Order: sequence, then structure tokens, then C-alpha cells
Amino acid sequence: MQRILYKYLDIIGAKCMIGNSNLQFTNATQLNDPFDCHPSLIDHEKNIDEKSPWPKEWLIEKERLDAENLRKRTWLCSLSRVYDSVSMWAHYCKQHTGICIGLNIEKVLASMPQWCGQIDMEPHILDVEYRDLKVFKNSYHPFFPQYTQWTIKDMAWEYEQEVRMIIDNPVPWLAALTPDQVKRSKKGEVMDWEEVHHYTKISGECFDSIYFGKDIDPMEKEKITNYIRTKLNPNTKIYQMTIDDSAPRLKAKLITSKK
Repeated sequence: MQRILYKYLDIIGAKCMIGNSNLQFTNATQLNDPFDCHPSLIDHEKNIDEKSPWPKEWLIEKERLDAENLRKRTWLCSLSRVYDSVSMWAHYCKQHTGICIGLNIEKVLASMPQWCGQIDMEPHILDVEYRDLKVFKNSYHPFFPQYTQWTIKDMAWEYEQEVRMIIDNPVPWLAALTPDQVKRSKKGEVMDWEEVHHYTKISGECFDSIYFGKDIDPMEKEKITNYIRTKLNPNTKIYQMTIDDSAPRLKAKLITSKK
């Protein structure tokens, strides 16, 4: 069975993703959760070799620095398991005026460049696990050292039902400046490498479905629908989100069937 994951975007972000047919990867230090991939998720004392001749404090500090470096070299694309989260529509789609894009992950992986990362060539696809971070602290996964940092988030974010695509130290030719960053660069501003997004091209057939927010601008909706049908993928299913009168939830109405 094909796995479909969803990307919530405001109208500008959605038009960029659809028009450029790509995925945006953001550094872990630049996300809206300040504890995302944070070294404090790790109990570094559990990871040291008790038989080592080096002082325990040195070993703990090395583990902490390794975790900090991992965070700085991690770029990720956040997706969701669901398309009808009221909170996600409100937070990431500018109060229901944006778009949710359904991606066929099998086709995404097949269409991405063969070489994305300098550590691991292909991206990792990991389901986020939610814990009470006030009491949770774990050691590294024995067979996948990055797992805890990459997948653990606080329970407060559980509504996102996140699945993330992760590139460890992406190759530099995937990097690109946003229009705002180009303006800053021309003014001579110096940016941290972590501020720079990375983009991977994907094919039109990766776009399984499009969900328009319940309050989307009708003219934007028409233009995007025409573009999808004529240039992106005529088989993409297009839905309009509406309020379900029988319950406090959103529902999707198919407005354009496959041709």
C-alpha cells in the first residue's frame, strides 16, 4: 500500500513548492520548536565508556559536543500523517487560507537525487515519537545513534503527527537562498550556514493530492488548479476542505476527479 504524507503550507509556500516541484529542508536549529533535535534530549552520562582512561567529565563534554554538531548538520522536511488537523490548518496554513499537499513517499524517494547527504546518501524517513520531556531522558539508540535526537519531541507537539525526512549534512549544491536572503546578501549581511534551506527536486507524479483550505482565496484556487492540471500532474486529486456540520471537524470534498 502506498504511503501518503502531508505538507501544510501557507499560500506562498505552497505555490513555491508546486511551481518548483521540490521539497524544502530546514536546519534543525531553525525550527519552531527550540528543543527539536536538542542535545538535552540525551543522557550523555549513559553513553560514556566507564573503562576509558579519560576523565568522566571530558567524555561527557565530548558526547554533548557530538550531539550539538549532529543538530547543526541535520536538515529536515516535516510532514504529517493526516490532512485534516484543525490545529495544523490554523498554525501552518495561515488560518485555513493555505494548502495541504499529499505526497506519495515511494515516488518521492524514487525521484529524488541519488546523492543528497554527505553522511548518508539517501534521506531517512522517521516517525516522530512524543514524550513528556520534563521526565524523559534517554541514551542513544544502540544501533542508530542519531535516533533519539531526530525523533523525540515533547507531548505538546503530538497533534502534528509528524513524519520527518532527514538529510544528514546535505550536499552543498542543494542549497539555495530565499528572496529575502538574497536581499540580505546583497546588503553584505553574513548568514550562518544553518539559515540556508536545501531543496530537492521531485517529479510531478509525487503530488498525489491537493487540499485547499476552507478560506482559500478563490482566484488563487483557480490558478493553482489550472497549473496542476496543465503542467504538474493531471492525475493529482484535488479537494476542498469544509466544515463538517455533524461534528467539530474538517472534511474534504473532491472537487476535481482524475482524468
